[in-house]
Amino acid sequence: MAADLICIGEPMLEYNQLPLQEDGRVLYQQGFGGDTSNVAVAAARQGTRVGYISAVGRDPAGEALMALWAAEGVDTSGVHQSDTHPTGAYFVTHTATGHRFHYHRKGSAASALTPADIPEAAIAGARLIFASGISHGISDSAADSVFHAFATARTHGVAIAYDTNYRPALWAPRRAAAIIHAAVGQADIVMPGMDDAFALTGLTDAEAVLDFYLALGPGLVLLKMGHEGVYMGTPEARTRIAPFPAAAVDATGAGDTFCGAVLARLLAGEAPEDAAHYAAAAAAISTTGYGAIAPIPRAPEVFAAMAMRNR
Repeated sequence: MAADLICIGEPMLEYNQLPLQEDGRVLYQQGFGGDTSNVAVAAARQGTRVGYISAVGRDPAGEALMALWAAEGVDTSGVHQSDTHPTGAYFVTHTATGHRFHYHRKGSAASALTPADIPEAAIAGARLIFASGISHGISDSAADSVFHAFATARTHGVAIAYDTNYRPALWAPRRAAAIIHAAVGQADIVMPGMDDAFALTGLTDAEAVLDFYLALGPGLVLLKMGHEGVYMGTPEARTRIAPFPAAAVDATGAGDTFCGAVLARLLAGEAPEDAAHYAAAAAAISTTGYGAIAPIPRAPEVFAAMAMRNR
């Protein structure tokens, strides 16, 4: 695996609810999801060399994901195909208050990942590794695998990025907080969501949230605040990143698009504030279509949208 960015976690098949049909039928569009897979694709579409570490079932869903990554140029030499564990799936429904997720992931191939499955040489050759709270939360062995990957990265001077991405259905908040905050303490770049921060820390003030996460040790925290944009903090300074305007229809995967885009721009040498503005635009564009993967824009589209807005 020759990649600058390596993502580790659980990919899933997605079924996203479409607008109600004229005859009253409810239809679902098949797509792809899984937060770290979304991040991998988002970064690849910005021109970054990306590799993925995970496992899928040797089933139609797993084969479809392998084909997706091949088409997107994501290196899958770190993806194991299991004969005994299936690929996970989820359904997205839409209501007046937002989108809801219903998961079918118990016993998934990715949850059976162990430290022995981590390709240490690939991590040693990368510049940045990314994981999330979901990567840790799907099983104890998966959590051990992520920490093993982080330790390998630290040994070889590879930077670590982390998205807290807390899912209550996976684990209780106290246990999640302990493990997620331990991971944050090992990371260089952390990208929590405001809802996650409240669930894991009880804090509701953005300044206090930045204080909390910066105190754990990362050098850059990008607090995702939905329609309020992003609040970026370092030990030296803090900056508000305004949301990019878009005619949103589905926010599925928008946070993942932000993560993948900002990591891609940072790896390209861009300053954190510029990278965050770019990523905010990419995330906004991704909400204008349905599904986590299909609407993720490529770099020319993002640059064109930013140029149009700045006219």
